[in-house]
Amino acid sequence: MKVKELLDFEQERIKALHYTWIAFFLTFFTWFNLAPLATTMIKQLEWLDSGTVKVLLICNVALTIPARIVVGAMLDRYGPRLVFSGLLIVMSLPCFVFALGDSVLVLVISRLVLSGVGAGFVIGVRMVAEWFPPKDIGFAEGFYAGWGNFGSAAAAIVLPSIALNVFGGENGWRYAIAFTGILCFAYGIVYFLRVTDTPKGKAFLGSQRTEPIEVSSFRDMIFLMLWTLPLYGALALLAWKLQNIQFLSQTFLYSVWVVLAILYIRDLIRIARHNLPLLRNDLIPEDDKYSFNCIAALNTTYFANFGAELAVVSMLPVFFEDTFAISPAEAGLVASSFAVVNLFARPLGGILSDSFTSRRTIMLLFLLGISMGFFGMSLIDETWPLVSAVAITVLCSLFVQGGEGATFAIIPLIKKRMTGKVAGMVGAYGNVGAVFYLTLYTVVSNERFFFIIAVGSLISFFFCLIFLKEPKGAFEDDFVLSSRDHLILSSHDREMLVDMWQSQIRHKGKKEGGGPPASPDS
Repeated sequence: MKVKELLDFEQERIKALHYTWIAFFLTFFTWFNLAPLATTMIKQLEWLDSGTVKVLLICNVALTIPARIVVGAMLDRYGPRLVFSGLLIVMSLPCFVFALGDSVLVLVISRLVLSGVGAGFVIGVRMVAEWFPPKDIGFAEGFYAGWGNFGSAAAAIVLPSIALNVFGGENGWRYAIAFTGILCFAYGIVYFLRVTDTPKGKAFLGSQRTEPIEVSSFRDMIFLMLWTLPLYGALALLAWKLQNIQFLSQTFLYSVWVVLAILYIRDLIRIARHNLPLLRNDLIPEDDKYSFNCIAALNTTYFANFGAELAVVSMLPVFFEDTFAISPAEAGLVASSFAVVNLFARPLGGILSDSFTSRRTIMLLFLLGISMGFFGMSLIDETWPLVSAVAITVLCSLFVQGGEGATFAIIPLIKKRMTGKVAGMVGAYGNVGAVFYLTLYTVVSNERFFFIIAVGSLISFFFCLIFLKEPKGAFEDDFVLSSRDHLILSSHDREMLVDMWQSQIRHKGKKEGGGPPASPDS
């Protein structure tokens, strides 16, 4: 696939790609609509202070982790068109509630619910995989993610101007946030009407229920259970942070931890209930088996790259302001270079993954680059020229976000019918990384913070070196399907025939002198 094809709107797959990145863009545009307007809200609301805003910012990422898991499972059952449309429309509601909020409680609850909009990224990963072959999947996924992720930067650039210059007045911030909700609601309808799950004539390979990840061995089932624990651990850590800033009482914190423990045990039961019958009865064909270690390896890569990105973007303006004694405006402009690189860095990661003979090797090279980039940033101090600090920051960002593109160039190739669930888990680990790194940031110096991120990337490198395998058919014209995949597709085809037959009976009735239409069995 060549870059010029992105303007060829005669191709249905190109139109699907553009419709989908815009949907992702709007989810991030809405998800990050708080930070740019936070200072305005503090000035205009007497009952709001900086401490409460910090609580709201924590709430803004709190439920994104479970939301990505749930959305990933729904995606593999209902298809990306319905799930993306539904997410955009449903998440517009807490957005409106937040815009109208007149108390801290309303703002907190609505922002907690709205954090689920961050799961939108997962949906497009599956949609793009349906429309593009393995040989082009890296560039397509990278373009989708790079331009979609720009929604966060666009919110920071556009929303303050909309609040102050377009609407103005003391309620300008409310109108600006409500504006993002209107965009989500309207585009949810547009997306449902204009996009299909698959190209014409191609069946959607999914699951019949919203079930957990399917594994191929008893050992992998144990690994899946263990790798699920950090997802709940991150939520427990977020709750602790809320209690630490005295927003939650000690008793309420313990109650949250108990609830999380119960939910984790429930997940263990669901994993076992789904996988044990398949494993005990040897119902998984040899050509349908895969190693869960590949998913675990990608969990570490997204922890190392996207987790680092979310954490670094949060602290970089303050870092530049304090280190080089520049104004907040200048620091914000300099720090934005880390995020803006996303526009071309993620597609570049995907292009490189498509262009070379090994997607695994490209992933390893990006991880090494991330490690070296953050090690370089750990050496920045006031003696550096500002231009040199910016240069190493941009170079580091290229590796970080290119690595994100390389990660999602592999995910759809692990197991096509489980792309949603795999993308959900890997995506959630990005948020786990952000929570982990930002918590560390509160107790270490800037230099040590960057150094720890560099070490984290290096650990991921060695994990992937040992456990990540090159996907089957990574550069073919179509996805490699197992015998079980073909059986599922045949089952879906039969269900469609039965539905058509029953519909004919209901709506057309029996023909005069004859019986009902012939059944699919005949």
